[in-house]
Amino acid sequence: MFLQLKLKNILLILLGAATFAFGLVHFNMQNNLAEGGFTGITLLLYFLFRIDPSYSNLVLNIPLFLVGWKLLGRKSFLYTVIGTVAVSVFLFIFQRFQISIPLEGDLFLAALFAGVFAGIGLGIIFRFGGTTGGVDIIARLVFKYKGISMGRTMFAFDATVILVSLLTYLDHKEAMYTLVAVFVGARVIDFMQEGAYAARGAMIISEKHYDQLADAIMKEMGRGVTMLKGHGSFTKEKREVLYCVVGRNEIVNLKRIIHAIDPQAFVSVIVVHDVMGEGFTLDENKRPLDV
Repeated sequence: MFLQLKLKNILLILLGAATFAFGLVHFNMQNNLAEGGFTGITLLLYFLFRIDPSYSNLVLNIPLFLVGWKLLGRKSFLYTVIGTVAVSVFLFIFQRFQISIPLEGDLFLAALFAGVFAGIGLGIIFRFGGTTGGVDIIARLVFKYKGISMGRTMFAFDATVILVSLLTYLDHKEAMYTLVAVFVGARVIDFMQEGAYAARGAMIISEKHYDQLADAIMKEMGRGVTMLKGHGSFTKEKREVLYCVVGRNEIVNLKRIIHAIDPQAFVSVIVVHDVMGEGFTLDENKRPLDV
């Protein structure tokens, strides 16, 4: 079963876990900042009862592993176990070999870097198939059995943990900076998840030059073009609609080609957050690219 796992994914999940744990110890714990999710519960137990987060993280997640292993699927479950155990191991190490990062009481910098390290670490873990357990499993279970969206469940859980932290060990200033850290972390996770794949999708409508446009895009840019059948609602005329996906850095070249062939063409460009297939995740022989 372990042979199904990719060594590259495992190593990068370990890297993500190390990054996440480093930020948690050196920015959250050193500056009395909370977190959302199960991580927030481990910090709550640490600041109130001095329970080591490396232990509480495992203890809290073990019951969820037993409940959620079928829900996650075999491979995702194993990556999740690796990610969760790795976070606990690195938390244990970094707490005992801490680096002094003197921020001189600057909670804004502490919150900023707490969010950045959490976002990068979790973003890497998510990108390569893992999770850190916790609220992610709960959210999936709630969605499966209650139909409540995962995002709503995760937000409610995070808000509850931060509220309890505010009522117990956080003052109002620390609570506000915790929200800054959570917001920054969420944005960085989005960037790590979507930024590497973000491309541009173009819908091109040309009266007479659609064949010439398609040929030029394929020859000059090496990108595939799909011809769709369109029907104008106002003009009642049938038109060919070209659709192609290009990298972010290629959109200027695409516009240049379109303008040179048909300056009157109607072009709509959208942001594509995830791309799979030839030219992006597969080569010309339909083999996976090492991305």
